[in-house]
Amino acid sequence: MHIGNRIKEVMKERKMSVVAFSRQLGCSRTNTYKLFEHYSIDTMQLLRISRILNHDFFAEYQLELHAGHHAE
Repeated sequence: MHIGNRIKEVMKERKMSVVAFSRQLGCSRTNTYKLFEHYSIDTMQLLRISRILNHDFFAEYQLELHAGHHAE
């Protein structure tokens, strides 16, 4: 799973703007766009993002774990 792409998808599903998301995350829009490019992410940051977007990204990783997919 490319976490940056997935965060961007969920943000769009929630109809949240990059400005609003960046504000809640406490970073600039530039850094938010850089975040969307990340294949991996710090767990504490992912926890904050999960709360902001009300989405359990950890459950998606759990599904990948049980499906036998490997991060590269």
